[in-house]
Parts: sequence; structure tokens; C-alpha cells
Amino acid sequence: MLKRFREDIQTVFERDPAARSILEVLLCYPGLHAIWFHRIAHWLWSHGLKTLARLVSHISRWLTGIEIHPGAKIGRRFFIDHGMGVVIGETAEIGNDVTIYHQVTLGGTSTKKGKRHPTIGNNVVIGAGAKILGPVKIGDNCKIGANSVVIRDVPPNSTVVGIPGKVVKRDGIKPTRVDLEHGQLPDPVMETLKQMLTIIHDLELEVKSLKKRVEDND
Repeated sequence: MLKRFREDIQTVFERDPAARSILEVLLCYPGLHAIWFHRIAHWLWSHGLKTLARLVSHISRWLTGIEIHPGAKIGRRFFIDHGMGVVIGETAEIGNDVTIYHQVTLGGTSTKKGKRHPTIGNNVVIGAGAKILGPVKIGDNCKIGANSVVIRDVPPNSTVVGIPGKVVKRDGIKPTRVDLEHGQLPDPVMETLKQMLTIIHDLELEVKSLKKRVEDND
């Protein structure tokens, strides 16, 4: 258990350059507190103490602003940066080395029992305000852009942006560590505009060329 605590603290230092001391991390990182509360709540949930588990998670929500259902399964080296407004549903599953930012929702789209929340692979970064809804699967090494709404499965090594979320980039090379540059994502709208401007420019040149030919013939 002590080893896991040390690993959690080290994860904060690796992914947040604002972390300056162990004392600061222990006292001032609600994302870390929420994860520790969740481990207690999940243990209680797994041992049939459902109401007590919900009470622990409720206290955690009140103290941290982060809501994690005690039934959710979370892997190692999970990091919640800032964290206010994060919601993780009961049947959500999160792999190792995942980073999520504030106001992220791993939510359900059904009132039926059973699997109804997302499954997140390893080494995934989910940008601020993103919503991943339903029992969708997010592959390893993916980036989900800020404020994206994902309602379909995402293959590994992909970058997703937009509403609804669409894969705009897919790399064949697996990164060796979590890349937090989730703000540097492709802009499909801008790329389309650039292509249109290029076409317009080429057409203008062609019109000028044709006009010059007509004038020369006159």
C-alpha cells in the first residue's frame, strides 16, 4: 500500500510542473485525494458494503469536487489535473497511466443495468471538458481533445476532436510516455479552410492566365 502511495505522489510530479514539494502535493491536490478516497470506497463496494462505499465517495465529492462512483475500476498512475467537475460512472474502467483534466465526464447513456460507461485504455489523455458517453472503448495511447463528445469506439493511437468526436489523426508509433500536449491538436475546420484557400488561389491564377491569353490574341 505504501508503495502505491509513493507511486501516486511521483505521478503528480511527473505530470504537473507546478508541483514543488511532497507536502504541497499531499495537502493541495484534490485529484490525488479523490483517488485515495476512491480506493477505500471501491474496496468497500467490492466487499458488499454498498451504502458505506457510496457515503465515502459522497464525502470525497464534497471535499474535492470530483465524483467517482465506487464501482468504477481504475488502474495505476491515474492522474486528475485540477479535477473540479470530473464525473466517472459506476461501470467505467480506466487503464494505467491515464490523465484527465477538469470537467471530464465518463458517463452513461442508458438506464439499464450492466455495462453502460466507457472503457479507457492505457496511456490516454482526455482534455478539459471532454465527454465520453456510453459503453464505448477508447484504445491505448489516444488523445481526446478538450470539449470533445465521444460516443463511438476509438482505435488505439488516435487523436479525437469535435462534437461528435471524430478521429482526425492516427499514428502507428506508440509513445513511450504520456504526452500531455493535448492542446496541440489538429483543427479539421482550419485544415479544410486552408485547402479551400489553396484551390481558390489556383483558380485565380488560372483565370488570370486565361485572361492574358485572350488579351494577347486581341
